[in-house]
Amino acid sequence: MENSVHNLKRAFITGSCEGIGFAMASSLFAAGYQVILHDKQDEDKCLKALTHFGIEPKKNVNYFLADFQSPEAVAGLCEKLPIIDVLILNASTQIRKDFLTINFEEFKEQVFTNYWSSIALIQQVLPAMQQNKWGRIITLGSVQEKKPHPQMAIYAGTKSAIANLVINLAAQYAKDGITINNVSPGVYETARNIEALSNADYAKAILKKIPTGSFGNPADIAALVTLLVSQQGQYITGQTIYCDGGMSL
Repeated sequence: MENSVHNLKRAFITGSCEGIGFAMASSLFAAGYQVILHDKQDEDKCLKALTHFGIEPKKNVNYFLADFQSPEAVAGLCEKLPIIDVLILNASTQIRKDFLTINFEEFKEQVFTNYWSSIALIQQVLPAMQQNKWGRIITLGSVQEKKPHPQMAIYAGTKSAIANLVINLAAQYAKDGITINNVSPGVYETARNIEALSNADYAKAILKKIPTGSFGNPADIAALVTLLVSQQGQYITGQTIYCDGGMSL
């Protein structure tokens, strides 16, 4: 457990009812943070996750539902959020398409979900963090910032934009006791990748690109994020840290 001051900190983790998001929420809960969960639309996922923590679910208190491809839904969420000490922006969407077939709706869905929602939520939490002279913001990037997938040009572009935003904001708000970092995973064994990795030949080809020779486990990135939001991570800001088994090398 962390010291008593951190036991009072409130952490909001987007996309946190499964996979990497749930692992981060679990790690922060174990470290003494008050966790607030989020899912796009599946309330049952939130209820199940909170039951795992032994927390009585209360909608719009310890969990929120919001579809981030809708600016209106993001605005509504911002209006309801309590004061947040730790913001972890994990929710994202990716659409695999050949570049010449990408249409505007697919572009818009990924940009609103992956980029605009992050901007809006950061704008919402920053004033209170400034007033409290303490805050932690973590964005979830991707190995695709360095090695973009040929069928995910828009997704990779949004992740690169997030990494640049982190550099911009970290320099501005460090004086207020706020650290802002980008953590970029590689290929993890999560629901998003199950279908692709079920193809043995494809999985073998991907493993050849990862120096450690293994896929990531959500607990790997949860440990890194827990460090960054702790007091021990107070001197780290404006960084993109790859947690990818060396895939970005």
